Amino acid sequence: MPRMTAASLTVVLTMSALATSLAALPANAETKHYSFGYDQPHTTGYGVAGDSFNAKLSELSHGTMVIDQFPGAQLGQEPQMLQKIRTGDIDFIITSTANSATLAPESGVLSVHYIFRSEAHMVKALGQPALVAAVRDMFAKNVTGAHVLGMATLGLRDMYAKKPIRNLADIKGLKVRVQATATEDAIFPAYGAQTVHMPFGNVYTSLQTGVVDVAENGVNVFLANKHYEAAPVLSMTEHEANCSVMWVSDKVWNSLTPEQQGWVQQAADAVSTTEPARAIAMEHDSQARLVKLGVTVVTDVKKDEFAAIAKPMQDDIAKGLGPDAVKILALVRAAE
Repeated sequence: MPRMTAASLTVVLTMSALATSLAALPANAETKHYSFGYDQPHTTGYGVAGDSFNAKLSELSHGTMVIDQFPGAQLGQEPQMLQKIRTGDIDFIITSTANSATLAPESGVLSVHYIFRSEAHMVKALGQPALVAAVRDMFAKNVTGAHVLGMATLGLRDMYAKKPIRNLADIKGLKVRVQATATEDAIFPAYGAQTVHMPFGNVYTSLQTGVVDVAENGVNVFLANKHYEAAPVLSMTEHEANCSVMWVSDKVWNSLTPEQQGWVQQAADAVSTTEPARAIAMEHDSQARLVKLGVTVVTDVKKDEFAAIAKPMQDDIAKGLGPDAVKILALVRAAE
């Protein structure tokens, strides 16, 4: 027999591996597409989460499970998507823990101000399997029709307006758009501000028209949604984390085999462990881009003035929300 060359041996081994891989799939395996909705542009951390989830799930399922992303509130704002996920009209979504508090009020504990000491602390805390498990368990006790797979973030939240917010005096009496949680409604009035609830999609126009004086969100969200056009001064208060959770409808989950469920959960776990650090990198890049666009970025905020009011409220707010909130707060604080 002629001697097999290195090149031909490589071809044989490659074909053998491919045959083995194909043999591992069911004979009738078909590619299934799943909807994945979120209310932010794909250029935000939500897009990072969507891309990561899709890549890992496609890899694990050998291309038989594919995620179709619908960013920018194409499938509705978060409150609407939270309804649709439970009726099975959407397969997967990402929502903030603040908006998710409409279903499980205890998730509002993650909106308590200054429980995260820094960006690094937030990344560390959200990467804890124990924290992710506690959040999932909390939602499981309160929500039917869908359940949480993992966590993500859009960074820390900052305040933006037409003028700087350097200290408590600067926010006194101002109307601040906040997410509809008991947490926000307790803390912002303690700062001397007035809270205004509204869907995220209304924030830009409300800043333009003066319906609200101040809004607050992550730097990348501020950039991606062009809120700087209506509020060109970004004050780095870093008062709160932009925590998010990834949901799957029970309709989809119950239709999957145990193996497929395992793939979905592994893909979600990959998001929880890798997305936060990438989201923070996007925050820093976005801040640099905003400066080039002429946005005033205020870095000399007296955060200690805000924290001095918020920190004594943390335990009482958590206790008022419930035992799961107390547990989650303890896990956040314990992260080193």
